[in-house]
Amino acid sequence: MNIKEDLETYAKVEEGKSFSDLTTLHIGGLVRYVVYPDNLIALDGIIRILKKNQIPYKMVGKGSNLLASDEKFDGAVIRFDRHFNDYYIEGNEVIALAGCSTIALSNACMKAGLSGLEFSGGIPGTVGGNVFMNAGAYKENMADILKEVLVYLDGEFRWLSKEKCDFSYRHSIFKEHRDWIILAARYDLKKKPVEEIASLMSQRKQRRLSTQPLQYPSCGSIFKNPQGYYSWQLIDNIGYRGKRKGDAMVSEKHSNFIINMGRAKADDYLNLIQEIQEKVKESYQIDFVPEVEIFNWPEKKK
Repeated sequence: MNIKEDLETYAKVEEGKSFSDLTTLHIGGLVRYVVYPDNLIALDGIIRILKKNQIPYKMVGKGSNLLASDEKFDGAVIRFDRHFNDYYIEGNEVIALAGCSTIALSNACMKAGLSGLEFSGGIPGTVGGNVFMNAGAYKENMADILKEVLVYLDGEFRWLSKEKCDFSYRHSIFKEHRDWIILAARYDLKKKPVEEIASLMSQRKQRRLSTQPLQYPSCGSIFKNPQGYYSWQLIDNIGYRGKRKGDAMVSEKHSNFIINMGRAKADDYLNLIQEIQEKVKESYQIDFVPEVEIFNWPEKKK
């Protein structure tokens, strides 16, 4: 049986890709299949084929919050960013498909005079990924403006209310149910003058450019802020600003970013994360929790 041919019944399928091609960090091993469904029927068909053949799968948007190992992933990566990227504006409500760029969506809402997504104007990735982790900035997050989420689960398409999504700081119910696939999100926004929204987004863009190492591949912020602390302060206090393992380095510009200086290996990157966790635990008795998702690693190394 040719599984690739079966998958191609429903979508374009690529072979020979690696997570280094599929993530903003540019790190990670080969992937057996990369699949690009263009509608809900195609997605349903793809999932049925993968489950029938017991092939693991992983949803990946822009890969902006993902650290994959350098080992081969003998499964399928399903990507929405080519086709599931439309959005619809109806009054104060916005519905965006999971593959829609969050930055593009925030700019579209700004032009429509809709306020609420300003905080996400610099958050890379897609709607699906940012709902999954309840992404946020400037003390705001996705849960603040979400109304409901369209999900594929148990072979059905369902709208889940925000209350059923168990949102908290960088968390959602989807982290406990990895087989639930986020398809779209409905936002409840507020009318404001376009100039006011644009001004705030411009100020924040300048702040990001001046404080974040955007010229290097990274996953964005590595660690969640523990209660009462900023992560970068803890990393500075243990002396790890500028710390380097191979081509993985704690940024001199913003120490809660670990950047890829060229050809960083996944092991070096993960070892640097774990070393920081150990030092912070020793010094502050704090469990330093990563925001970044660590994927396709032997259990003993996580």
